[in-house]
Amino acid sequence: MSIPKWHEFMAPILRIAADGALRDRSQITAEAADDVNLTADERGITLTTGQPMYANRVGWAISHLTKSGALERPERGKYVISQLGRRLLSERPDATRADVELVTGYRRVKAVSEQPQDSSADEDSLDPAELIDRGIKQIRADVASELLNRILTKSPAFFEQTVVDLLVAMGYGGAEGQANVTSLTNDGGIDGVIDQDTLGLNRVYVQAKRYAADNVVTRPDVQGFVGALSGKADGGVFITTGRFSPGAREYADVVPTRIILIDGQRLTSLMIRFGVGVQTRETVHIVEIDEDFFE
Repeated sequence: MSIPKWHEFMAPILRIAADGALRDRSQITAEAADDVNLTADERGITLTTGQPMYANRVGWAISHLTKSGALERPERGKYVISQLGRRLLSERPDATRADVELVTGYRRVKAVSEQPQDSSADEDSLDPAELIDRGIKQIRADVASELLNRILTKSPAFFEQTVVDLLVAMGYGGAEGQANVTSLTNDGGIDGVIDQDTLGLNRVYVQAKRYAADNVVTRPDVQGFVGALSGKADGGVFITTGRFSPGAREYADVVPTRIILIDGQRLTSLMIRFGVGVQTRETVHIVEIDEDFFE
């Protein structure tokens, strides 16, 4: 049996989409299987979850092409080829991962915890638990990257509400989860207020800045936030989709007011951990021998 690897489905998907028709994932999956001439036996190979292996691989290829901009998603669950995708197909009809990166500029994010040597390691040398761990880390890295991209396409108000939802999911907001977002204008720099206890005696003030991933929040920005908190709270949380400068972090560490800085990378990690903006697609149960049973 030789089912194409996930990235080997990218070229067939682009060929299928070349007619410009809007298709859902199931249509693309079925046509991709036909394009590469999968046999009935190959289509019958499933993962432990019951999902056909080829469908899982086509799904990853669709995701990669969408993130790269080669496919667009004008409606929920519907895909169509973009102008960039047509260019990719024209210039690289047998598109590989390297071709996608070259033409679109998109590069798949690797899990932060992956060591350099892991990328070239022979998978046969890893035990099943290690392979599962590697896969989970890669999935989380991909989802984190997609979360950040999705947030940046939404309005500032949506981002601010997302931040409040995350803090409530993390346990802030008191027993009743009291939280609100203040006005986007004339708010003195405060975008959100979270009660830490049921009565609202203690509050967390939140600043939310929706910046491009390479934008830097500097020390003056954090100083302004601290100034806005004066006399109103013992501390606050400054969250951005961008990153903080070394000066901003140094200032947050030494200023008497307790300030927590959360950049884009930590933000998406927390969203995944606390289930904000994500859903569990499937759960894998790992089994082992019960030694007590055999005693």
